[in-house]
Amino acid sequence: MPPIDSISIHHYRLPLDPPFKASWDPKSRTGHTVTLVRVTAGEYEGVGSGDAMLGFAGHEPLFIGHDPFDIERHVHILDNLQFMYGRMWPLEVALWDLMGKMSGQPLYKLLGGRSNQARLYASCGERKPAPERAQSARALRDMGYPALKIRFHAPNPKDDLAVVQAVREAIGPDMHILVDANQGWQMPWDASATWDHKTALWMADALAELGVFWLEEPLHRHDYRGLATLRQRAKLRIAGGEGNREWSELREYLKHGSLDVYQADVVWSTGILRAQQLARDAQAEGCLYTPHTWGDGLVLLANLHVFAALSTAPFVEFPFDPPGWTLERRDYILPGVISPSAPGVVTLPDGPGLGVSIDWTAIERWRFDKGTM
Repeated sequence: MPPIDSISIHHYRLPLDPPFKASWDPKSRTGHTVTLVRVTAGEYEGVGSGDAMLGFAGHEPLFIGHDPFDIERHVHILDNLQFMYGRMWPLEVALWDLMGKMSGQPLYKLLGGRSNQARLYASCGERKPAPERAQSARALRDMGYPALKIRFHAPNPKDDLAVVQAVREAIGPDMHILVDANQGWQMPWDASATWDHKTALWMADALAELGVFWLEEPLHRHDYRGLATLRQRAKLRIAGGEGNREWSELREYLKHGSLDVYQADVVWSTGILRAQQLARDAQAEGCLYTPHTWGDGLVLLANLHVFAALSTAPFVEFPFDPPGWTLERRDYILPGVISPSAPGVVTLPDGPGLGVSIDWTAIERWRFDKGTM
């Protein structure tokens, strides 16, 4: 097998008009930015996506000339780079895609091959008034999704609770509701107050009365003991871990018993190698592993492969909240959108690696220089 012979990073931006009003961001988003990492080895190519990889330039020689399959070595170096710079996991995803292409196997098979399908929950991204969200929830139910996630971030938590109450009344008892409190982290320009333990427990109790399946990130992502205490007292599942950047942080969750549901994203948080370990460790403790997938289509696809291969959870995140967040907006970097193959279910592609090939010529119109980000 040929060694790695090139690594390149490319940035793309799809204008969004009208803007996307993400619940976790006080600023409306007028563009969807995607960074692609392209790794080649002879005739083979692997691609990953995610964070902008700022700080990586100049470190390509740490990988070029090495065996793509020496993944333990590569992850060790990426850990070192992450300490100095930002998240580097898009490169690890590209290496897994490359390994799949070189071996002729889809990623889910390389990781264990438990299944080639994933059951989906529709993940809403915008905060909407209760009547509007109730209407969209009915539409998602009628499309066959077994669950939907509602995101919070109202100044008054009672306003968020009113949305869940309206949704439960609209969809009835059979569709699962998940709630993301958006208290685990904040955008740099968001100076709003986050929940204290009393508020988190009050909300957990109120949501449990409505049959909510889990409450996600009700406290800061590093409050391991606080989350553990809340988990002991709450009458519903506590979820989190999507953005914890260090493996040691996720081990702290396991050590303290902080979570019922582990959501570490392979691009944001763990990479794929460590996602395997987290899934096995969490599930051995009787917890669920179902990763965060919000981002572009390639981010979603990488997490779907890991979920299908390893997870015993009932469903995984499928970002979809039209008209603000459509499949076309989410997946513009791909040759085609990722869509359910049956109501509430996606079937992973059988092609090698992630199962898709990027049409570099087609996406050139959205490319921009990193200095303009």
